[in-house]
Amino acid sequence: MAKGAKMKFEVAENETIEQCLERIHAQGYMPVGRTEKPIFQEVKEGGEIVYKPIGRQIVFEAKLID
Repeated sequence: MAKGAKMKFEVAENETIEQCLERIHAQGYMPVGRTEKPIFQEVKEGGEIVYKPIGRQIVFEAKLID
C-alpha cells in the first residue's frame, strides 16, 4: 500500500501528545506542523447564550521520512 507524502494525525481523546508523536514515527512520518483549535460548548446563562471552552483539538501535519 502506497503512503502519501503528507498526512494529518489528530491527538485522540485518551492519548497524550507524546503517544501521538510516537504513533507518527512508527508509521514512518516526521511531524512538520501543529494546529490547535479550541472546542466550545454553548451554555445558557441568565437568558443569554455563552460559549465556554471545554477542550482542544490538536492536529499534527507530518511528511513521509525518506
